[in-house]
Amino acid sequence: MKEGYDTLSTAIAALQNEGYNINFDLVEDGVHSKDLKMQWKAGEIEVVKFYRFEGMSSAGDNSILYVLECKTGEKGLLVNAYGADQYISPIMIQKLKMK
Repeated sequence: MKEGYDTLSTAIAALQNEGYNINFDLVEDGVHSKDLKMQWKAGEIEVVKFYRFEGMSSAGDNSILYVLECKTGEKGLLVNAYGADQYISPIMIQKLKMK
């Protein structure tokens, strides 16, 4: 896993090659996989790394790529836009807090 990538698409492709193949969606108190039809609560996931990408032309292009591992062994990626209008629980906010 590299320290940084030039683009979001390059990062996703490289991390998928490393086995982070599940596409996670953010839900109120955790993450969800549409493909697996499964959901994990905040306490069941670990943020391994995150990458921040800032668009050159628009603030709307800003996003964060989270590399996640679940306690049940699943590994995948969560792409989240800055300032997305979605309610998430305080526990999930702490989990995704950039340190």
